[in-house]
Amino acid sequence: MKRALTRHGFVIALLGTAILQLPFSSTVRAQAPGTRPFAIEESADRITLRGAVLEASIKKKGYVSGVEAGSFLDRKTGARDLGFGLDIQDWIMEPGSDEAYRRQLTGDLPYDFNNAYHGRTPKRSIEGPQICTQAKELHPRVIEGKDFVAVEQRWNYRLAAPGKQTGSEWQQTLVFPAGKRYFLSCDRILSRNAGEALFFRQDMPGHLKHQAGDTFSEVYLSYHGRIPAREFVKDFAPDEKFNYRRDRDGVPQRMIRAYHTRDPKTGVDGPWLAGMVLNPADTSEAWCHQRTGYVCFIHEVGERPVQAGESFGAAYIVGWFDSIAEMEKVYDQYRGHSALEVSTNGWKLVASKGSTP
Repeated sequence: MKRALTRHGFVIALLGTAILQLPFSSTVRAQAPGTRPFAIEESADRITLRGAVLEASIKKKGYVSGVEAGSFLDRKTGARDLGFGLDIQDWIMEPGSDEAYRRQLTGDLPYDFNNAYHGRTPKRSIEGPQICTQAKELHPRVIEGKDFVAVEQRWNYRLAAPGKQTGSEWQQTLVFPAGKRYFLSCDRILSRNAGEALFFRQDMPGHLKHQAGDTFSEVYLSYHGRIPAREFVKDFAPDEKFNYRRDRDGVPQRMIRAYHTRDPKTGVDGPWLAGMVLNPADTSEAWCHQRTGYVCFIHEVGERPVQAGESFGAAYIVGWFDSIAEMEKVYDQYRGHSALEVSTNGWKLVASKGSTP
């Protein structure tokens, strides 16, 4: 793995320009014990945050990136996330087929299509491997502020398609504000390669495990509406139903995707778990389809021209809500941002020039 981009500390980049640089050596502690908004436990395997309304863990080893599966606890209702994790990162990709050179690809770079998993649209991996399953170990860093805790992590891609460079850097920032049932996040790629339509793939908010709709009652897609759980009993491809593409469908007013949790034993509805892309124009494609055992919420960011040395990404809110109206209210409070700055003095969302709807 190339480390040239990591020797001088963690850089949160906005359209290729560094906006904040922090040493990447140890946890920053700004608050004395007893006044901190979250109790923080750190081991060799994970970082766990326990606050008054939320609990969450970030894994260091194994299945990494984002918030650990089953760890995102809503203290108000006792609900937990129902998938493989939240804001989980995959490959850097572009449109087009890799069939002409697929035999030359190593690791998990080959990308099949014309199947129920990936649909009919030809796409190909530019850099990999898939971070969540193949990075194996990350080194997240905690920043504590007066009324929040942030976690920053990054990784350099180590595989590339023929003619492409390795070493593009994925950067992730997670911010947990005190007293909120949600966290803010930002994923960005500092690219080593140029491309006419580079994008990255992730799970947003995260996949939804179920058996015949036992764990949820409905899905909400702001660009489509409410969808009952019975629509997800049989498997279907991502471009068969409920698929969104920016080039086909235009930019919606909001980009919110959520599932309404349900107690599988009693059938009683719980809160909604939502993932919101704060600048809807950053989403190039969004899947919501059924695979065996889970609803797949893949999200793709970018698919615009990128030069080597530039960055691209998106900012999100992921969390618990009691209603769609509450989601929309929070969304509109933060709408229009694509990046996230953080230091011990505070955090703020930043709009990306030229990418707002």
